[in-house]
Amino acid sequence: MSRTCEICGRKTVTGQSVPRKGLPKKKGGAGVHIGVKSKRKLKVNLHSKYLDVDGARRKTRICTRCLRTMDKKLLEA
Repeated sequence: MSRTCEICGRKTVTGQSVPRKGLPKKKGGAGVHIGVKSKRKLKVNLHSKYLDVDGARRKTRICTRCLRTMDKKLLEA
């Protein structure tokens, strides 16, 4: 099972970890120097929830953004 949201389709993306060394000039230092960038993965925060899909109760994996949106729309209705 892939790590994707079944509602909006969000999935794992790649990014970079950027280490910053030294005290900023603003705080009286020599300035911030950037070290070697390394790859990292930004994973989606998924939760399992039972939803009614086509009249049947089904377990789905949805991200927290969709979960919060669903809760908000239920409160408004």
